[in-house]
Amino acid sequence: MATYAIGDIQGCHDEFQRLLNHINFDPSHDRLWLVGDLVNRGPDSLSVLRFIKGLGDAATTVLGNHDLHTLAVANGHLKYHRNDNIDDILNAEDRDELTHWLRHLPLLHHDNELNFTMIHAGLPPQWDLATAQSCAKEVEAILQSDTHVEFLDRMYGNEPNQWDEKLENWERLRFITNCFSRLRYCDAEGRLALEEKGSPGTQATGLVPWFTVPNRKSAELRIVFGHWSTLGPIDSTNIYPIDTGCLWGDSLTALRLDDCKQFSIDCPQIKKF
Repeated sequence: MATYAIGDIQGCHDEFQRLLNHINFDPSHDRLWLVGDLVNRGPDSLSVLRFIKGLGDAATTVLGNHDLHTLAVANGHLKYHRNDNIDDILNAEDRDELTHWLRHLPLLHHDNELNFTMIHAGLPPQWDLATAQSCAKEVEAILQSDTHVEFLDRMYGNEPNQWDEKLENWERLRFITNCFSRLRYCDAEGRLALEEKGSPGTQATGLVPWFTVPNRKSAELRIVFGHWSTLGPIDSTNIYPIDTGCLWGDSLTALRLDDCKQFSIDCPQIKKF
């Protein structure tokens, strides 16, 4: 039995299947961890959702920003972005079943035996594992409740940009959601810089990748994550980024968590920057 973490698929179903064939994935023995952004922009988000949902306990998935965006659009809160490609989900006969399943996915997954934590984007430096788990459960609870529609209407925005345990209500939930689904850069005090999306070296002065902030309380965790296709190779202990830009014509990557060996397949360019 092997456990593989796979980077952002974003509707690239054919590439996903090629990677599974490449690693000889067998759902009766192996397990998948998926770092979120299952859908949107690629050509076949519907097939991706149906396949992963059908894997049952063989797959563990966390929510990414494109997954949350899809839920917001499906609930009537956001208009289509010009780059969106989720009509197949919105018009599917099993749309309600799929979106119900999607909003019941977690934001964080931790496995003591494998000694890995999976998120989609990042963690602010003030959070240790216990705080991150507790914060994730707050958002998961609202997503899975009857008030999820109101949450999806209020989750967008860049403020507040700094953690404070005293944050309440929608501001608190928005900050937590932004960390798990959008974070790339912050400053040394942990203030989020959500407008920064480029590769390291392109960011404004004073900003650093979230995982390089000194005295980060999650530094002892081995964290696998996606979201940042422009990050490139890094030399950082316990940090495993695996969004390698499948959608943009680079590759789709699987990290075998048992021994940290990587496997990749080349991908055709589907979207242009």
